[in-house]
Amino acid sequence: MTDHVQFARMNGLGNKILVVDMRGRKDRVTPEAAIALNADPATEFDQIMAIHDPQASGTDAWIDIVNSDGSMAQACGNGTRCVVQALAAETGKKTFLFHTVAGLLEAKEHDDGTISVDMGLPRFDWNEIPLAEEFHDTRRIELQIGPIDDPVLHSPSVASMGNPHAIFWVENDVWSHELDRFGPLLENHPIFPERANISIARVRSRHEMDLRTWERGAGLTLACGSAACAAAVSGVRTGQTDRTVTVNVPGGPLSIEWRERDNHVIMTGPAQWEWSGTVDPATGTFQRDEVTAGESGARAL
Repeated sequence: MTDHVQFARMNGLGNKILVVDMRGRKDRVTPEAAIALNADPATEFDQIMAIHDPQASGTDAWIDIVNSDGSMAQACGNGTRCVVQALAAETGKKTFLFHTVAGLLEAKEHDDGTISVDMGLPRFDWNEIPLAEEFHDTRRIELQIGPIDDPVLHSPSVASMGNPHAIFWVENDVWSHELDRFGPLLENHPIFPERANISIARVRSRHEMDLRTWERGAGLTLACGSAACAAAVSGVRTGQTDRTVTVNVPGGPLSIEWRERDNHVIMTGPAQWEWSGTVDPATGTFQRDEVTAGESGARAL
């Protein structure tokens, strides 16, 4: 299997992640391989985190982020936590600096096993999100689903966390809305030239909210870290929450802090190793490693 590389099936609060070790190679995980892997129930995923050799001094790795439809993503907070856990198990390091198309990501594994990722600065200008037309105030924009006089959802907050997000605020249960039906329509709405992640959020208190997300290029997900960050900062901007908030996604809680001293967004949560194997990054052909009964916990790649 000379064309195969090591990979691990992991998850961040149920967000299905494949961490693929591409270090020492010049090729990339192909869209065809991503689509093939996602078509197999054993390797179905939300994102592939492909670890490459660093491209800049002082960084630990370059990370390509691939969606389940083969498209590229700019950010994946849950996937970054999985990469940290895998590399920490391999190297013994606790702090990392990664390079992605969205910029630099600092991350740290804590003694309790949780992992914090500095997701950087949120962007709110319409042309940085980006939107197809100018909106002076992106705390709420004109966009709705349903009849004009009685919309089901309307006036989302929009922001970029390295990828575009729209957050629709509701007062009832986030599960009472058919996100699987209108998520694809809104993801591909003309107002979003690069498509968008679509979320429904319900604020429970100044320190807590519930969130469901239709993820761009991936669909319904148990957890979307960048969406949790976008919802948290949008909650602050709309006067609904404080700067530190627990965001309850279907997979569990994430702690999000919009740090006041530099406006960086810090996301903290768990990661979990499931199993590992080898994969051909060109075709997606894979083979699972043999695992001794009772093995669990973080593993190195």
